[in-house]
Amino acid sequence: MPHARHPSLSILDKPFGVMGVLNVTPDSFYDGGRYADPAAAAGQAMRLVEEGADVVDVGGESSRPGAQPVSPRDEIGRIVPVIEKLRAQSDVIISVDTTKSEVARAALDAGATWINDISAGRFDDGMASLAAKEACPVVLMHSRKTPRDMQEDPHYDDVLGEVRDELRACCDAFAGRGVSRENIIIDPGIGFAKRFEDNIVLLRNLRALATLGYPVLVGTSRKSFIGHITGRSADERLPGTLASINVAFSRGAKLFRVHDVKETVDFLKVLCAALNG
Repeated sequence: MPHARHPSLSILDKPFGVMGVLNVTPDSFYDGGRYADPAAAAGQAMRLVEEGADVVDVGGESSRPGAQPVSPRDEIGRIVPVIEKLRAQSDVIISVDTTKSEVARAALDAGATWINDISAGRFDDGMASLAAKEACPVVLMHSRKTPRDMQEDPHYDDVLGEVRDELRACCDAFAGRGVSRENIIIDPGIGFAKRFEDNIVLLRNLRALATLGYPVLVGTSRKSFIGHITGRSADERLPGTLASINVAFSRGAKLFRVHDVKETVDFLKVLCAALNG
């Protein structure tokens, strides 16, 4: 019998939800090294909550292009103290950004309630079973290869069709292992094994992914395709990020994974008021 929808997914009943990024890593592309200390990371997590984050996404392994893998022990050592500190201070939804079921298990035990898997179960066959057992929401993102080599000549004949079909297959695989479809969120994986033009096509055509029947999460925050368009460094890509969020929201995205929570929340509040007024 499939599990019922997880209570924390009630945020999807709102016009939008914002997931704040908290990278407890030394090498993430934008904020790597800023929050390596658990106390500093917990403080940043609370700032994200105060700025309006519905979800705080805690990750201990960088997924930037070319990133090197981290052992489960090291990843757990980075994220669990932060999750424990945050859970002691707030009832905010905490997601764990990991591809390893062992790490996800430790994070859930520490107080996380969502899993955000950029490999959609490709890297660890145990992730689907864990999500089914815990009846927790799981974000399944489209990607190919690994972060270390994903940008080495990515190729699609029909990026929209291929991403859609591959996401559908991932969702079916998780459902086949007992995960309720009500607990699945999909992410097109902007910037993951994608060329510049692929990212644009996916953003422009998000409605085709929404027709799969799952809520769509989009993570465009400060990514390189924005720099390709604007010529700006990661530190200067907030305006471009907000423009991409406008496009994604208008085409059916419900959740937005961002570094800049306060600015994104304000932007979406005004956008919703103007569109629905």
